[in-house]
Amino acid sequence: MNTWKDAVIPLTATIRDAAETLNRINLQIALLTDQDGKLKGVITDGDIRRGLLVGKTLESPAVEIMETKFFSASPDEDQASLLATMRKREIRQVPLLDEDGRVAGLRTLLDVITPEHRDNWVVLMAGGLGQRLRPLTEDCPKPLLNVGNKPLLKTILDQFAEYGFGKFYISVNYRADMVEEYFGDGSKHGVEIRYLREDKQLGTAGAVGLIPDKPDAPVFVMNGDLLTKVDFPGMLAFHREQEAKATMAVRRFDIQVPYGVVKVKDHRITKLEEKPTHKFFVNAGIYVLEPDVAASIPKNEYLDMPTLFGRLMDRGETTAAFPIHEYWMDIGRKQDFDQANCDYDMHFRMREEGC
Repeated sequence: MNTWKDAVIPLTATIRDAAETLNRINLQIALLTDQDGKLKGVITDGDIRRGLLVGKTLESPAVEIMETKFFSASPDEDQASLLATMRKREIRQVPLLDEDGRVAGLRTLLDVITPEHRDNWVVLMAGGLGQRLRPLTEDCPKPLLNVGNKPLLKTILDQFAEYGFGKFYISVNYRADMVEEYFGDGSKHGVEIRYLREDKQLGTAGAVGLIPDKPDAPVFVMNGDLLTKVDFPGMLAFHREQEAKATMAVRRFDIQVPYGVVKVKDHRITKLEEKPTHKFFVNAGIYVLEPDVAASIPKNEYLDMPTLFGRLMDRGETTAAFPIHEYWMDIGRKQDFDQANCDYDMHFRMREEGC
């Protein structure tokens, strides 16, 4: 059980320290205090993602992204009226400060413990051949390979269900019978599951075109070979804030050139740069699509997500990038599979056991 003290970090902390604090506790806020314990700023998940989008790194000082204008209350304030104010202002957490501005507590709506029911459909892509993982996938589809103590796709489904998502489509092709036999209609897992049966490989977006009816709310689409701790409600809220037609989760990826780079113009050296690092955002395989975008995807035609996003951008539609800082692993190769099994205890089993 976390207490407000677990959310306190010093002003000397980095963005990585703040992110690790948010990922470790369920209070969804980091409190930055000075040496006297006085609260100087707060950091939420959204602050970290906005910082990453404008070029901050996880090693940047946390004070560069902290919010200094925050709502606070006295420890003696009536709890009922305080919670009513939080709901009215749509605030999830309120720091409690003593008369000297020192942190004395924290009030939270505990969204993680009591998640709201969500009507969004979640499409999990489970039809791939998993060729790079052979021979492990010769007799078992990749999403059913055990990572930790259960199939990878079950961990993904449980992660969504934990946040209140209960309506799933699973796209199937290779070894479809095994996936359908394991999950059934979802009732034994406490959710509703329907299947999108691909007679041929349709790509990362094409399977969405098999959804029989136009959705009533934004649709999540996620590759079935990812192990991650991404904040799905946070991504959905970000998508809505951006008023986007489609949102793609992205991840920071740095490449260092192992040599000194020489820039030349007209036979003249114009710049020397020793082992420069190039920074990129890469596609993380998790998407949110507006209902009309999902409904517009042609049926039984191959379409990948980059192409879909490209078409939307060509039409001038808003597409958003949601930077993720949480644990994320694409299990495409045998070494990724082995690493995910090593990581599982640290990132998933402890939460399942209530640690």
